[in-house]
Amino acid sequence: MEMTPEFSAPLAVRFREWINSWEPDLNEVIKWNILCFTGRKLVCGLSACQRYLSIAFFRGVELPDPARLLIPAERNTSILSMRVTSLDQVDPRTFRALLRAAVALDDDPMIPPPPKRKREPWPMPDYFAEALKKNKRAAAYFAELKPTYQREYLGWVSGAKRDETRKQRLRQSIKALAGGRKWIDRKLA
Repeated sequence: MEMTPEFSAPLAVRFREWINSWEPDLNEVIKWNILCFTGRKLVCGLSACQRYLSIAFFRGVELPDPARLLIPAERNTSILSMRVTSLDQVDPRTFRALLRAAVALDDDPMIPPPPKRKREPWPMPDYFAEALKKNKRAAAYFAELKPTYQREYLGWVSGAKRDETRKQRLRQSIKALAGGRKWIDRKLA
């Protein structure tokens, strides 16, 4: 937790303590730079951000949420998450009930996950298409990628809030694609 942003560090510590004390059989693993808790499969994860703590439930669409704490995660069809900015925002009993439901869902092998929904293709921004036209190697490798891997690049670049960040991500993406690297390996050079 030493890399946790200052604002969300105390929140991450508290929720981690709750999860470990209420569901001690869950294991902790780091995936995608997120502290994840697993049973048979992924149950939930904590992502400490600059202005909030995100608590993702990997089968969130299947959970009862009478307090309406969960919101859809970007670019995903089954994950729902909470964005916490203060401990006063969440009743521990309500969170515990939600966690318990997620663990029970994970524990029962007779409950299959919901059927996968086909996602709409991520739109190709004009600036991304133009950059690919200028770099044939990057364009050729991008065309070979499965839609999921294309989506990672497109979502990452177009998700930038600042123009400066978008341009930097676009340069990194084109360089990585020209080098034959998937998004997860884009920084290896």
